[in-house]
Amino acid sequence: MKITKMQGLGNDYIYICCAEGEIPDPAALSRRISDRHFGVGSDGLVLILPCDGADFRMRMFNADGSESEMCGNATRCIAKYIHDRGLSDKEEISLMTGAGIKILKLSVKDGITQSVRVDMGEPVLEASRIPVLLPEGRVIGAPVEACGQAFRMTCVSMGNPHAVIFVEDADRFDVHGIGAALEVNPLFPRRTNVEFVTVKDREHLRMRVWERGSGETLACGTGACASLVAAVLNGLSERKAVLELNGGPLTVEWDAETNHVFQEGPAEFVFDAEYK
Repeated sequence: MKITKMQGLGNDYIYICCAEGEIPDPAALSRRISDRHFGVGSDGLVLILPCDGADFRMRMFNADGSESEMCGNATRCIAKYIHDRGLSDKEEISLMTGAGIKILKLSVKDGITQSVRVDMGEPVLEASRIPVLLPEGRVIGAPVEACGQAFRMTCVSMGNPHAVIFVEDADRFDVHGIGAALEVNPLFPRRTNVEFVTVKDREHLRMRVWERGSGETLACGTGACASLVAAVLNGLSERKAVLELNGGPLTVEWDAETNHVFQEGPAEFVFDAEYK
């Protein structure tokens, strides 16, 4: 089986181009291949598939085998894969995801994709649609407990659920303990991703993320988008800011006219291989 490892700001996945159809039991494959000791090592598995309603379709599986609706960093990597490997010469690609169609705009120089701007669509803010089991309406600064501590969370869906918590120092925060506890909090029927954000100024946010099904990762595109939306809702940032993730900076904008969220950043090939 031919595989390609790619990363976006250190958020690494194994990519398989399934031109002739899907592979059997991708959840089990994701668990095996993602193991950093007995497998290849990744945050999960991404399948690139043909699609009737868009240029291409993606399926994305976390390291624990659970399927996720969407991954912002993976969409950028898919765009680079599609263009740089000659599957399409378009510089604007439509990609079907579990959260609907996303539009990927490529910045290309000398035939090589340098960066990708992704239209992530409108953020979902209604509790029942995120979903989070709280009274209907927006969840902004709602109280929640984890590991005997009290926090305030703002919940956003970018096609997948996020709980954003603003903290004084994200670098020193217990992301693993609190993140793991909140991921499986009964308030979230489909579990949740958790972002811990420090506001450096109104155009610069520091974010660490506990990803549902994978643990702490170096970056999360949907999480960065959710964090910016949450910061705006709480009056903490402008509508465009740089999110400083463990793997590097990601520019995110919540456009006031369209209500769409855009993220722009790099995508890189790591290696090609054959998986036995």
